[in-house]
Order: sequence, then C-alpha cells, then structure tokens
Amino acid sequence: MKTIRVRVTGKVQHVGFRACTRKIATTLGIGGAVRNLQNGTVEIDATGDDAVLEKFLGMIYTCPRVVIRDLEIEDLPLSRYAEFSICRDADQ
Repeated sequence: MKTIRVRVTGKVQHVGFRACTRKIATTLGIGGAVRNLQNGTVEIDATGDDAVLEKFLGMIYTCPRVVIRDLEIEDLPLSRYAEFSICRDADQ
C-alpha cells in the first residue's frame, strides 16, 4: 500500500475529468482526492496497492473528452482516505 501524487497536464479541466477519475478510483477501491489547480493542471492524491494504482493510472487515459499530455508522479507518505473525493477548488 502506498500513496502517490499525480499532476496531470493537458486538456483536463472543464471536461469532466475529476468525476471520471473519482468513478475509476471508487471502482478500484482507491482512496484519495482530485482537484483542479490554478495553472490548468489537475492534481490527484491516491492510496492503494501498487498494482491497483498502476491500473488506475492507465485507466484515467480513457476518460472521455480528456487529452492527457503528461503525468508527473511522486510518492507521498502513506495516507489513509475513507473515500475518493473531488475537491471543488485548489484550496481544499
């Protein structure tokens, strides 16, 4: 089990990406949060098993209307989340 932070660049805001990300994460049993950042990117914090997180990262490319240019991934200290939530702005 580990926690990662993913910064997603591309056409990822105003296209339903956060909702799609939450649906995929919930289906896979991943806890965490997704938020839009002011610079036009999306930031995802996700906790799960390595193999499940790898599958999750592949599946977010399938979100409709989304064009992902790059994923920047970093490991974070392990955080336990009760669910996967959408933060409505970068301050949450």
